[in-house]
Amino acid sequence: MTTPQSISPARVVAPEILDGLPAEDARALRSRRDLRRLNRFMGNPAIVAAVLKSDPCPTAATSLAELGAGDGWFLSQVAALVPPAARRVTLVDRQGPPAPESTGTLQKFGWQSTFARADVFDWLQTAGWHDAIICNLFLHHFEGPDLIRLLKLAADKCRLFIAVEPRRSRPALFFSRLVWMIGCSAVTQHDAVVSVRAGFSGTELGAVWPESKNWAWEEKEANLANHLFVARRGAGRKEPGAGKND
Repeated sequence: MTTPQSISPARVVAPEILDGLPAEDARALRSRRDLRRLNRFMGNPAIVAAVLKSDPCPTAATSLAELGAGDGWFLSQVAALVPPAARRVTLVDRQGPPAPESTGTLQKFGWQSTFARADVFDWLQTAGWHDAIICNLFLHHFEGPDLIRLLKLAADKCRLFIAVEPRRSRPALFFSRLVWMIGCSAVTQHDAVVSVRAGFSGTELGAVWPESKNWAWEEKEANLANHLFVARRGAGRKEPGAGKND
C-alpha cells in the first residue's frame, strides 16, 4: 500500500556509501557527524522519546535495545528527553564501541549501557528479553525475507517495538536533495537520497509484522521526512490511525 505522495510503487534498496567505509575513514567520521545533525533537524530523538513517555505500561520501558546503534549518540539524546529512570540499554552494532561522550550522557541520565558488537540477526537469535527494541534509520537497509526475519526475531524479544525510518515520499525526496544546505558532505548527500528511495510509506511495515492477536501497531507519517512504526504487545485496542494487523 502506498500514499498519493509515494515516489515509487516499490522500495528500491541500494548500497549506501557510509556502510562500505572503514569506521575510521575521514569520510565516515564526517558522515556520522552529518547524521547527528540530520537526526536533530528531523527530530528523531524527540519522536522516540514521545513514544516512550506515552507508553501505557505502568512500569514503562526499563530494559531497551537499539539495533544498529552506531556510536550510541542517538539513544543518548533520547535519554536526555525522557523522565529520569533506572534503565538498562544494549547498543547493538557491527562496529564500535560507542563514543565515550554517548555512554557518558547515558550514564548522566541514569541509563546503564552495554555494547554488543554483533550482526543484528546473530544478536536477536540469542538475546534475552527487552521491554523495548528501537530502530532509528535502520530498517530501510533490509528488504524481502531479511526484513521479515528481522521483525519476527525482534517481536519474539520485546513488548514494544519502535522504528523511525525515512519516509518514501516526494517531500522527503525533495528535502534529501537539499542536505548540502546544512553542511552535509558528499557521502551524506548521496546516502540521503538512497535512504528515501529505500524508505517506507503507507502500512508497509505493518503488512510484514508477525501476525498475532497479542500485538497492536500503528504506522504513520511522523513529519514530512519521517515514517514511524510502533508495535505494542498486549496493547488492546489499536491507537487512532493504526492499521489492521490481525
